[in-house]
Amino acid sequence: MFPDGSFIQNLSGHNAIINTLAVNSDGVLVSGADNGTMHMWDWRTGYNFQRIHAAVQPGSLDSESGIFACMFDHSESRLITAEADKTIKVYKEDDTATEESHPVNWKPEILKRKRF
Repeated sequence: MFPDGSFIQNLSGHNAIINTLAVNSDGVLVSGADNGTMHMWDWRTGYNFQRIHAAVQPGSLDSESGIFACMFDHSESRLITAEADKTIKVYKEDDTATEESHPVNWKPEILKRKRF
């Protein structure tokens, strides 16, 4: 939190080294790790609303599933990744998703956050 540089919160959930982060104007933070997992977060609340394990290119080893870099395109509706299996992957937002089809049952516990 600037200008003071105060610590706000930890976002925990990965069990591998995190290589890359990207955030869009909707407040979606994507983190990509060495084991090929991507987590989607609401960075304001710390809620991890989606987890994806990137599929490796046919013929690649499972150990080649790492995410090295990620970024949103200019429309911020597609996520582009550079991965250890020598591929660039493009992920598109699900335009048909609604609150009814993808319910979020979560109550933020911001007031109960630990202070570090």
